[in-house]
Amino acid sequence: MSVQYTLLGFLAEESNYGYELKKKYDGYFGKDKPILTGQIYSTLARLKRDNKVKEITDTSESGGPDRVRYEITDEGKQDLQAWLESPEAPSPQLQATMYIKAVLAILKDGDASPYLDNQRQAHIQRMRELTAQRRDSNLSDMLLIDHALYHLEADLRWIELTISRLTRLKEEILHEQTNN
Repeated sequence: MSVQYTLLGFLAEESNYGYELKKKYDGYFGKDKPILTGQIYSTLARLKRDNKVKEITDTSESGGPDRVRYEITDEGKQDLQAWLESPEAPSPQLQATMYIKAVLAILKDGDASPYLDNQRQAHIQRMRELTAQRRDSNLSDMLLIDHALYHLEADLRWIELTISRLTRLKEEILHEQTNN
């Protein structure tokens, strides 16, 4: 997830302080790993440099130092809208990693079944955990959990397909190995 667009999205609702943006970010997206305060302020500094946000100094009579509110600019609004309208590229990293491990297991031990079985069990365990967590979740969290569950399910389908093709994969790998 892009922090800069998240902050722009929050600021499109209303101007706000860096600390309040951090709390909002953590409330929506940082349940497992809160964002660092420094990341919020460094991102805001880059957005300011790029004319996507501007600072508004709050000179309230609180007796403390002036506080800085951030406000999205027209350029920031346009950038946010363009980002929202552009689809994300599908990400095959996990599948690529599982494939690499399967090939390396074949090269090392002659069999990827134990690795794939372990990976399948880890996926099933994670699905159980997420399903239990989903029961007591609000709608926002349910949608995020459903997204994770569907990705795990797709990975499991790939694991099953790969297991069914291990003999052929091993033959191809060994054939390539002898030709190189």
